[in-house]
Amino acid sequence: MTHKEVHSRTPVTLLGTGAMGTALARTWLAAGHEVTVWNRTPSRAEALAADGATVARTAAEAVAAHRLVIACLLDDASVDEALDGADPTGRDLVNLTTGTPAEGRARAAWAEARGARFLDGGIMAVPPMIGAPDSGGYVLYSGSPEAFEEHRDTLAVPAGTRYVGADPGFAALHDVALLSAMSGMFAGVTHAFALIRPEDIAPKDFAPLLVDWLTAMAPAVHQSADRIQSGDYTRDVVSNLAMQVTANATLLRTAEEQRVSPELLTPYTALMERRLAQGHGDEDGTGMVELLDLRGGSAA
Repeated sequence: MTHKEVHSRTPVTLLGTGAMGTALARTWLAAGHEVTVWNRTPSRAEALAADGATVARTAAEAVAAHRLVIACLLDDASVDEALDGADPTGRDLVNLTTGTPAEGRARAAWAEARGARFLDGGIMAVPPMIGAPDSGGYVLYSGSPEAFEEHRDTLAVPAGTRYVGADPGFAALHDVALLSAMSGMFAGVTHAFALIRPEDIAPKDFAPLLVDWLTAMAPAVHQSADRIQSGDYTRDVVSNLAMQVTANATLLRTAEEQRVSPELLTPYTALMERRLAQGHGDEDGTGMVELLDLRGGSAA
């Protein structure tokens, strides 16, 4: 890397040097970016000095150091605390702190009122995936399209980028929706392992079967999306709700036989039974989205 290449790279301020913040900082430093870091506990930031980072004494000093300011803190309250007393005027603020859509929108309004452009981000990765090109990790961004375009290359250094819209709440919404799906999957995985646990079945032998099955089922997400978008939950149904509710009885009886709590299954099966009772037995399970929507009468 030449001297000119190093100094043509966008300088970065990073607020927060926890496990994720440290991984981000080291990736930008390795790529030749000038990086200024700040952390509420200074000793946790000083380790990055050995890698070439400048450690700011205060968050306000760090914000003043560079135009591109990235926050990766514990929560929204931590961002409030860090930015209290800082002047974001003329800065591009990127918030990679996990939050809600409402918090993203409120932070955008806060930034814009103070003369800053804003991007909210949702990191779909764990620290070891940062800076690893083939890890599959990426960061969701929403907010100022101009700020995203200007800093796209810099933001792409630690992980891939996915811009999901000008609404600053969309990154958090996508983030939480994806994590919610993951939580449901892990709930099913946990129940599956609990079922086999009392038997002479090695979890490591069962795991490949589980991975293959979940992988085979994953493309059904596209069919669900088509049905939701069209509003026709009966389109190309292979296993209808009436059949699934009947089959669920076997799942619950097996849990009872194996002396495994059914509590990871029962909320979902209860929704299926409720939708069936409303006369939707010819649908697949996608129609249960109507029961979860609390905005109107369909959730009643």
